[in-house]
Amino acid sequence: MGVVHLGKMHLRWCNNCNLPILEETRCEICGKETRIVDMTPPGDVRPAFPSDIKKIVEIVDKQFGLGSGKRIIPEETIVLLNKVPALDRMDEVIINGEVVGAIRYDIGKGWRFLVRMPAARAISDIAEGGFVIADNGTIESIVEHHANLMAPGVLEAAEELQVGDEVVVLTKDRLAFATGTARMSGKEMMKKGRGVAVKVRWADKPRENSSQAKKTNWSEVLKANETVISRRVNEATRFIREVVEKNRLPCAVSFSGGKDSLACLLLTIDAGFRFPILFIDTGLEFEETIHYVLEIAKKYDLKLIIEKADENAFYGHLEFFGPPGRDYRWCCKTNKLGPTVKAITKYFPQGLLSFIGQRRYESESRAEKDRIWRNPWTPRQIGASPIQDWTALHVWLYIFSKGERPNPWYERGLDRIGCYLCPASDLSELEIVERNCELYKKWKDYLYDYASKKGFDTDWVDLGLWRWKRIPQSIVDELKRLGKEDALRQQHDTDEAEQLRTTQRGLTLIMQEGYSPCIKGYSAEGIFNKPLDFVAVCNLLNIIGKVDIDSEGNFCRVNDVIVMKEGAIIAKGKSPDEIKENVERVRQAVVKAMECVGCGVCIARCNKGALMLEQGHIRILPDRCIHCGDCIEPCPALSFGDSAFEF
Repeated sequence: MGVVHLGKMHLRWCNNCNLPILEETRCEICGKETRIVDMTPPGDVRPAFPSDIKKIVEIVDKQFGLGSGKRIIPEETIVLLNKVPALDRMDEVIINGEVVGAIRYDIGKGWRFLVRMPAARAISDIAEGGFVIADNGTIESIVEHHANLMAPGVLEAAEELQVGDEVVVLTKDRLAFATGTARMSGKEMMKKGRGVAVKVRWADKPRENSSQAKKTNWSEVLKANETVISRRVNEATRFIREVVEKNRLPCAVSFSGGKDSLACLLLTIDAGFRFPILFIDTGLEFEETIHYVLEIAKKYDLKLIIEKADENAFYGHLEFFGPPGRDYRWCCKTNKLGPTVKAITKYFPQGLLSFIGQRRYESESRAEKDRIWRNPWTPRQIGASPIQDWTALHVWLYIFSKGERPNPWYERGLDRIGCYLCPASDLSELEIVERNCELYKKWKDYLYDYASKKGFDTDWVDLGLWRWKRIPQSIVDELKRLGKEDALRQQHDTDEAEQLRTTQRGLTLIMQEGYSPCIKGYSAEGIFNKPLDFVAVCNLLNIIGKVDIDSEGNFCRVNDVIVMKEGAIIAKGKSPDEIKENVERVRQAVVKAMECVGCGVCIARCNKGALMLEQGHIRILPDRCIHCGDCIEPCPALSFGDSAFEF
């Protein structure tokens, strides 16, 4: 995976105090110079909670033998995790100011610990598994010339060692000098054949484990970073006051129950404000998140505005959209954005200045955003992020300094809190959710049923392939390497599969090829693949122009395009390009009329008050509509449905 730079990397370390230091070149406690921690970008480091440490210890013990995990992570040790790019999930483990290894979740296999030299030295004398003892004659070529360990150089190997396992390479005196991946089983290595036994990843001169690091705790970390956190807080609160003064709008804090929005909320209080909390209940929230939001609002005596997605906003739309995906996130519009628009329209009709816990280190798209922005989907909202340039460790230290306890899901191993079935989740995260969330069972049952009807193997569910509409090539390659190709293709066709395809196929407009000469220049004909709700279509066509309806109600006309009740259309224009443009706008309006999911996003885009929701579908008040077309997009039905224009 490629290196991702999202901003400056702020993590440093004081060797004297054995503490992580943000930004400062000198330790606030001892005054000695700090050093940069060598880690993989983007460097959005977070604390390892007790559950994280327990997991790492268990993984290490499983690979290298009981007691190995505690050797790497002794009691009273500060452990940081640095999330790095990977096929699923990988966190570098930082202890004593250096990366000692990484935990990686492998698709189809689960967690493993990728050991580096500091960890290898810590366990070299007690490792009962995952080790190879090499001839001392191999040391120079491996350490100095970056060679791999060849089979003839193996003196002893753990008997249970398998191809692909992580390996610590030891001298005859059990001093570690390399780590890597087994290319042979332990038994094959001992046959003294030819070939690569261990693909070496890290190597260093063999030496005793001299690490007697000072014991530390998070209270000392807070003390060592007091100045930098205070400076960050002062800047953020000044920013909040300036933005409020400049915009003169009603204000609220968008609170999701996660750490970033919690920090944002606490900063607005530190700035001297008591803004209401705006919480969007998507209907897919963890129960603990809802309880946490209520608890925080009560604790700080803040007004809480809750806007809940319609009861069928998700499961009611699955038949049309199918499972959401990372590249097909229709649920964000129906369950998050729609209720957000409704809340802003209802409670803040004049507009809203919303403080949002957004950070550049979360993603490339957020790194490119300004600190203050307007969301095209919610034009009445101005968003502002006081923590745009904070890393996760800045956020956590601020929260710890306030004595606030976070959402309990962080302590269970999640590093981001969202919907319990979010397709953006890693498989490793969904594994945690499945163990701790009863609601996830309903979702997984749906996925198995969907896979059965579509003729997919159960691995399509178990390996998380439902999380994409188009599976990335990197995932495809990994599945092929694992011999899991069957998960990628439909295994059998069924009546249910055909019915599902028919049901889910969106509204399609099929135009005849070519254009015919006519009085106006050219004409073209086409037809929609489904009968139309003619009343709804005639109403929504007002978006693009004045609509004339036949006295008998058999057809209507807008912008030189005739739309028939049964779905046929006839378009005329001075040129083929003019016809194509007019037909496309008609298609968009018809799709909105026929496939509206009732999210209400378009309502916020109309300054004339010409749009309303009626029985869960958008309707136009023709006497108010000026036919500007501003409300056509963005629209989930157009963005995520299967609607197509086949010309």
